[in-house]
Amino acid sequence: MATERTLSIIKPDATARNITGKIVDKLESAGLRVVAQKRVKWSQADAEAFYAVHKERPFFNDLVAFMTSGPIVLQVLEGEDAVAKNREVMGATNPADAAEGTIRKAFAENIERNSVHGSDSSENAEKEIAMCFKADEIVG
Repeated sequence: MATERTLSIIKPDATARNITGKIVDKLESAGLRVVAQKRVKWSQADAEAFYAVHKERPFFNDLVAFMTSGPIVLQVLEGEDAVAKNREVMGATNPADAAEGTIRKAFAENIERNSVHGSDSSENAEKEIAMCFKADEIVG
């Protein structure tokens, strides 16, 4: 197993309900370390750029509208197999399918308002981290 980094986003539905700390606690309790964190409000351009891979999908406009509807918390997480570990802790995209004890089972409102995003591969983690953080903002 290798130490790696991944991007985590706490989405507007979770920040609006003031459960950011509870989500971070689940991540840290699973052995992931927050090495960078900031609370931001994305513009439409920010969200469109981040989710450009989904531009042709029918949910793209709704996703952009949701991700710009309120503040989000961007984080870089570090740990052994961080991408896989973060995805395990988040749970299935649809909270109805998520395992007990996962973030989405505990906090998601529905499949669209599912409280968190996490990189799906090491390659995408590198790209997403670079889109959201300057190198000197990742301080460990």
